[in-house]
Amino acid sequence: MSKQKKKNMQRSKKFVVILSLTAVILTVSTYAWFVGLQIVSVSSFDVRIAATDSLLLSLDGENWRSIVSISKETLDEVSYTGHTNSWGGEGLIPISSTAEMDPNVSRMKLFEKTSLTATPGGYRLISNRIDNSGPGQPEQDGYVVFDLFVKNSSGSQYIKELNVLDEEAIYLTTDSEVTVAEAGVADTGIENSVRVAFGQIGRVNANTSDVGIITGITCTSDENVTGICRGAVIWEPNDTAHNANAIKWYNASCKARTGTDVTSSESYDGPCGTVIDGEYYPTYVVASEVTSADNVDVYDGAEYNGYIRQDNLLVAFPTLTDTMKLQSGTDRPKLMTLSPNSITKLRIYIYLEGQDIDNYDYASIGKKIAVNFGFVKQRFVEDDINYDGPPLNPEEDPIEP
Repeated sequence: MSKQKKKNMQRSKKFVVILSLTAVILTVSTYAWFVGLQIVSVSSFDVRIAATDSLLLSLDGENWRSIVSISKETLDEVSYTGHTNSWGGEGLIPISSTAEMDPNVSRMKLFEKTSLTATPGGYRLISNRIDNSGPGQPEQDGYVVFDLFVKNSSGSQYIKELNVLDEEAIYLTTDSEVTVAEAGVADTGIENSVRVAFGQIGRVNANTSDVGIITGITCTSDENVTGICRGAVIWEPNDTAHNANAIKWYNASCKARTGTDVTSSESYDGPCGTVIDGEYYPTYVVASEVTSADNVDVYDGAEYNGYIRQDNLLVAFPTLTDTMKLQSGTDRPKLMTLSPNSITKLRIYIYLEGQDIDNYDYASIGKKIAVNFGFVKQRFVEDDINYDGPPLNPEEDPIEP
């Protein structure tokens, strides 16, 4: 094992939160892009989460540990009474989101395809909001979602007023990654359209002992709860990786768009913008419901078919990318912030972004993905300061000299 790899392992053990997940894809669809990857079984998802002394974790708001685990088999056992966690039902489906939170139900707004029909230069998209907005209504099938309660013990004063300037920055570990699992099929690109969203619902004083208050945290503030409900932060792994077959699919189906009528051959002429493996391209996610009258093509966007929409139905969403995660020192952006001496309720979504350029039909042949990520309070890693001192945790994992 290399010195750098051991350093990365130490960071994962030492800091904040680590999750490991695996999804198995069983069914291959017969459509492309937004409708592709139609069914993804999530029967083998497992989550392991670890924390430092100043940060304790819970899945039920009552039992606090430095390490917690969750899986499809233990979901109800480890979750609190009345939870709306979901392991995806029959499988994952491609969806899209701008990470907007719905304060009425303390959930993220998600959109799925209603129809996807081939056009002369792409695919016409009709999309509706996933029905997870009713009071007491469960989350729908097609994505993984669960609550995680985080107790931040740093500092002795709880600041009830919501002000991000009073909060501590949390970063994504540099060794976080989404890959094709060992039992999967490599070189399909399925890992490139995975997204992980972190939504902060609200928080209470860390000294709160009433479990009902903790699990009952919503976006609405009251005498105990500070509602947060900011737009979720979405992590986009593998942002510069583009599978060769996904690029060929794109080149074969996309044409430059010049007209309004999405169904007319006269609205398309010439090639679309070039997509090159190793370069980042934005994802134009679905921002609101789309009807046939809106004439939306999935390739609409300056970098793709060149068509600039004025209605904001598709928007280039700013994700936290792997490229950003690997930036050095002060250039590395934070993932989120947490108030000192608080318990914060996070709602975590794991899904496939249907509007990602790599979400094409044959990606589902990959069958199995592995998702591993962690949170860290420390902004710098050893390489950022050219660290040359003694091992950080010699008793756990000594670094080779």
